[in-house]
Amino acid sequence: MASVACIGECMVELRQAQGGQAGQGGGLFSRGFGGDTLNTAVYLARLDVKVDYFTALGDDAMSEEMIAAWNAEGVGTRRVVRLPGKLPGLYMIQLDAKGERQFYHWRDSAAARQLMTLPETDELLNSLMSYDIVYLSAITLSIYDQAGRDRLFAAIKRARLLGTRFVFDTNFRARGWPDRDIAREVFSAAFAAADIVLTSAEDLLALYPGESPEQLMARIPTPELVFRLAEPVSRLRYPGGTSEVRAEPMTKPVVDTTAAGDSFAAAYIAARLGGSDPVEAAQSGHRLASLVICYPGAIIPGYAMPPKKRHRPATTRQATK
Repeated sequence: MASVACIGECMVELRQAQGGQAGQGGGLFSRGFGGDTLNTAVYLARLDVKVDYFTALGDDAMSEEMIAAWNAEGVGTRRVVRLPGKLPGLYMIQLDAKGERQFYHWRDSAAARQLMTLPETDELLNSLMSYDIVYLSAITLSIYDQAGRDRLFAAIKRARLLGTRFVFDTNFRARGWPDRDIAREVFSAAFAAADIVLTSAEDLLALYPGESPEQLMARIPTPELVFRLAEPVSRLRYPGGTSEVRAEPMTKPVVDTTAAGDSFAAAYIAARLGGSDPVEAAQSGHRLASLVICYPGAIIPGYAMPPKKRHRPATTRQATK
């Protein structure tokens, strides 16, 4: 069975509750858990992909709740390191009338930031070569220092020699980086190492303002590229061709755009592991993302998931040349 290693951070999520009025001192918030790569891991598990989550948590009650919730969703937790006395990070989501979100973070001392500096780190990184895909985002890379990122990239390169594919999602949050020059350097390193890049005009224009979609795509040398435009359209580049995939028209109102990209990534990866070509995979990504944004929060109820599609059998892993 194909397997995915998702690396990143899950935080305590405070989300504006129905009836809450942000900015007036009396707003109501509901508590949950979320994080971009964790959201992708949950949707992968729901799509019947074997997935383990790589992170660090504390030994507190909220960390215990996270572990229990992930296990209930079918996300593997054997790669989660528990750190005594530490806590997970915290973020708050506020939504405008159109469902667009704004994030506020409290995460500087979160346990996940130490993942690349622990006694267990070497064992975790060496295990990456046992997975078919390693998936992480720019947010993942932003929580480590340069030495930690170098250590992670070196492990990914070793794993790729044995056939593991590296999927990089450019989920960019400016507040997570000291400056854009450092972010651009890290993005370049990730592009050079990746087998598949999932990106968007929104992410890349924040780093390379004023460039056209063609110029932005030209910056990414990876053989397989999914470039999401501002409208619900993806431009694809893959060995042997290019395509454009447009999402089907929405039939329900947009409630919350949180995890649109995370769910797209999960459906795309699941479809590719199942033997679909990039065009079919992008179609699957758009379908799931279009559904997710019709519900509040990052993770939609299980009953709202679309019917599962049977894919062709995945091909045997081959070492990267």
